[in-house]
Amino acid sequence: MASNRGVAYMGPGIVEVQSIDYPKLELGRRKCEHGVILKVVSTNICGSDQHMVRGRTTAPKGLVLGHEITGEVIEVGRDVEFIKVGDICSVPFNIACGRCRNCRERATGICLNVNPARPGAAYGYVDMGGWVGGQADYVMVPYADFNLLKFPDNAQAMEKIKDLTCLSDILPTGYHGAVTAGVGPGATVYVAGAGPVGLACAAACQLLGAAVVIVGDLIPERLAQARSFGCETVDVSRDASVGDQIAQILKVPEVDCGVDCVGFEARGHGHDAGTEAPATVLNSLMTITRAGGALGIPGLYVTDDPGGVDKHAQTGNLSIRIGLGWAKSHHFATGQCPVLKYNRQLMMAILHDRIHVAKAVNVTVVSLDQAVQGYRDFDKGAAKKYVLDPHGMIAA
Repeated sequence: MASNRGVAYMGPGIVEVQSIDYPKLELGRRKCEHGVILKVVSTNICGSDQHMVRGRTTAPKGLVLGHEITGEVIEVGRDVEFIKVGDICSVPFNIACGRCRNCRERATGICLNVNPARPGAAYGYVDMGGWVGGQADYVMVPYADFNLLKFPDNAQAMEKIKDLTCLSDILPTGYHGAVTAGVGPGATVYVAGAGPVGLACAAACQLLGAAVVIVGDLIPERLAQARSFGCETVDVSRDASVGDQIAQILKVPEVDCGVDCVGFEARGHGHDAGTEAPATVLNSLMTITRAGGALGIPGLYVTDDPGGVDKHAQTGNLSIRIGLGWAKSHHFATGQCPVLKYNRQLMMAILHDRIHVAKAVNVTVVSLDQAVQGYRDFDKGAAKKYVLDPHGMIAA
């Protein structure tokens, strides 16, 4: 049997590449005949992983990380009918049974059968069912026929693997934020956050036909990356308000659509940019989004944050100006992206050169052995999406 390695969370600020068990087609004590084992082609470091590594969740030590997975099928269970050994597939980060009410309604982010604690599950993530993560050489994927997105041609897939590796989470999540915010042809959009999800969201807004995409952040390198593919930018560390900076671009201090790609570790604006203020982005978006507009909120908010700025934030209670959003008749869309709702059409957009997400998010390929340094660099705010290549299959 082959050996296996995985990136494990070992405490706040500490990750290690360790030898881990080789995956089996098992769920507890029973055989998982609907599952497959993948040889991981690529797996990404996500900003959501960083929340755990910073100690901002209740993640247990020893958790094998990684929910953004692309892999080659090397073993299939008896009941798998449509996925074959040798297929290269994208793995949605949502684990979904395909059988429950929510899955049947395409709300795979809140499957009712894969996590005994709450609706929804994911690989290698806190409170998401205890599933082993895919920042590893090999991983087991359940309900394979339902969950896996098979690429039409392996050779074509490997030519575009840097883009396709974004299909497991980051691109659908950014796209989901844009769609739920109402982005369409001619729209003006403000995307809060120029990390990988924010940059993917900005690229998705362009794909959807937005007239102007404005990206806000406080890290110059990230803002420069947003400008590199045609976005306007707002530096939220400036004393000028976000609305004033938007007015310099659009001649009015508001946008049609707002997307939160930051989440609960947000920082203040202006002279407060060095201070954590978890409600800042949401309140800012309600201020600068037009009356009747919508807010897409793919940015992560948690129920328990041990490092929260106060006792309220530690239990996910934030000082949100809901009265302002109510007065402006805003629509809010929250929760995990249901990846299966979008990934096939986004795959086709990638394969036929309608979107170049790897360029937008500055995909940077490193080996699995370089994962620890990748986490450190990402935490410093580097304008890159770190893709781990466990088997040397990607031409960096």
